[in-house]
Amino acid sequence: MTLTLFDHVRSSCEAVAAAATHVRIDESAIASFAARLDLDLPPDDPGQQPIGDTESTAAFVLTLDAINFGSGYFPHLRKRPGHSGYHTVAASLRDWVDECGTITTDALRLRTVAEWADVFDQRLDGSPAQELMELFTTALVDLADFVDERAGGSFVGVVEQADGSAAALAESLTAMPFYRDVHEHPIVGSVSLYKRAQITVQDLAVTFGASELGRFADLDQLTMFADNLVPHVLRLNGVLVFSDELVGRIDAAENIAIGSPEELEIRACGVHAVELLAAEVRATRRPDLMTGSLDNLLWNLGSAPAYKAIPRHRSRCVFY
Repeated sequence: MTLTLFDHVRSSCEAVAAAATHVRIDESAIASFAARLDLDLPPDDPGQQPIGDTESTAAFVLTLDAINFGSGYFPHLRKRPGHSGYHTVAASLRDWVDECGTITTDALRLRTVAEWADVFDQRLDGSPAQELMELFTTALVDLADFVDERAGGSFVGVVEQADGSAAALAESLTAMPFYRDVHEHPIVGSVSLYKRAQITVQDLAVTFGASELGRFADLDQLTMFADNLVPHVLRLNGVLVFSDELVGRIDAAENIAIGSPEELEIRACGVHAVELLAAEVRATRRPDLMTGSLDNLLWNLGSAPAYKAIPRHRSRCVFY
């Protein structure tokens, strides 16, 4: 049997969890956390809401997920009042679509860094926010080229070509460099995470619901979408335990370098911990809960003030 992208994520993250020296999973905390989780927490993600017709919605979801990174830059981002970094970016993109109409590949390819900075209300002042706008511009040109080459400029066509396979769609997205979320751990070797390739599938499934574009036969194979917020939620609930040195670096707002052992262990241990947590929730409370849905729930939980008040790790990168 051919291993999928999801299989590689699960196996490599489990291996990191077994070998990690900076992060560990406290399995004794999983059952109690699973028992007290609010499984009906309402969603709060503008990236999972339709906008216009089918093509417009598919274009919006794929475009937003093409720039669904930059959490390491967000402390430097000029944010909308009451909005997080992600919600600022998502709301700005929705406003742009409302003003300019359905996203096309030409629209993505022809805009300059300055024009995107205007869309997202950022200054080009040499700050980390400018660097993020430059990365967004590269990512959106990559997406335009990908959609043109794969589906003749049709965002719906990109989804249709996956033929209802989450694995096929996620694999296809890795043709774009910023989706190749694979790194080297000094003990384990190659570690696959693929946060944005997977979350794109989840966002399409939620946005399109029961319609054809939202149906993926293997949706249950998605793993956690390895970022910096869900591991933070797990740490504050005792499921993940970080070394004192790592906590000190996070509290000091250090950049935890992408691909470093510490950064990989935070995300990979998070992935494996969510696998264990999902299994516990399915066994005791909700048999049909998919791991992707649990990730969404944990991510939304992380927006609460109690979680926001405590620093989480920041890594300046294009993967989350």
